[in-house]
Amino acid sequence: MKSVLKYFLGFTLLIISCTNDNSIDKDEEKPSITVNYEQGFPQGCAQLSRGETYSFKAKVTDNKELASYSLNIHHNFDHHTHDDQVTECDLEEIKQAINPLLIIENYAIEGELTSYEINIPITIPNDIDTGDYHCAYSVTDATGWQSRTSIDIKIIE
Repeated sequence: MKSVLKYFLGFTLLIISCTNDNSIDKDEEKPSITVNYEQGFPQGCAQLSRGETYSFKAKVTDNKELASYSLNIHHNFDHHTHDDQVTECDLEEIKQAINPLLIIENYAIEGELTSYEINIPITIPNDIDTGDYHCAYSVTDATGWQSRTSIDIKIIE
C-alpha cells in the first residue's frame, strides 16, 4: 500500500509540475542598451586622449525591472571582435600590450527601475598604452536576461 501511495503522490507531483500556469507573469524579454543618442559616449571610432576625463554614458531599459550594469574597457591590440560591433574603424598594426588600460566595473541598479542612464566618469591614465581598445557595456534585468554592446575606440597621446 505504501508503494502505491508513493507512486500516486509522485505521479500527482509530476502532473502538477508540468501544467501550464498562465497566471505567472514570465519575463521573456532581454533588456536593451544603447549609446546611439546625443549624449551617448563613446560613439564608434572615438579618440580618447590620455590624461582626460570622460563621462561614459549609455541608456538601458527593460520591460520589467533592471538589476545591474557593467563597463569593460580592454585593449584590442590583437584585432579581436565582438559579435555586436557595427562600426568598423581603422586599426593600427597588431602589437603586444605592455601597459594596457583595463577597466572592469560592475554596478547595481536600485529602485525597481525600467529605464536608467549609465554615467561613469573615467580618467584615462597618462601611462597606459595608446592604440585600439573596446568599450563594452552590459546590462542585466532582474530575472537574469542580459544584453551588451561593444564600441571600438582609440586611445591617443
